[in-house]
Amino acid sequence: MTDTPLTEIALTTLDGRTTTLAELADGAALVVNVASKCGLTPQYGALEQLAKDYGPRGLTVIGVPCNQFMGQEPGTAEEIQTFCSTNYGVTFPLLEKAEVNGPNRHPLYAELTQTADDAGEAGDVQWNFEKFLLAPGGKVVKRIRPRTAPDDPEVIAAIEAVVPR
Repeated sequence: MTDTPLTEIALTTLDGRTTTLAELADGAALVVNVASKCGLTPQYGALEQLAKDYGPRGLTVIGVPCNQFMGQEPGTAEEIQTFCSTNYGVTFPLLEKAEVNGPNRHPLYAELTQTADDAGEAGDVQWNFEKFLLAPGGKVVKRIRPRTAPDDPEVIAAIEAVVPR
């Protein structure tokens, strides 16, 4: 845990620019650890659709490439960007590759993983495409495990509850 507010933790975009959640998302955010060579990779399509549907209402989807799960994100920053834009038309922000578990866990994930899921379990990210929904201001309001699709009714209901009409 850190004394730095979640929205002010230093982040680096895939293209090397320093930023924060506050700068990337002026409303709600959906932070997702992503990978290009995973059985769940098609979730990129639904994430992009969420970005298009809810972006105008203040939701920012933020992808965090991670290679910790069976080496399923081995690419360079350029390869990741090309893969995402070519295969899924991704327009939402992608951060630099980061570790989400273990001793080198990114500070963002050190904070996010304190949040419990619907079963009351906090702790390590289980796999690629685990999702954290943040309300405007940066409070984590829902942790969504990897196998729950971004367009699942439970996810949509949670998003609807934090984005203005």
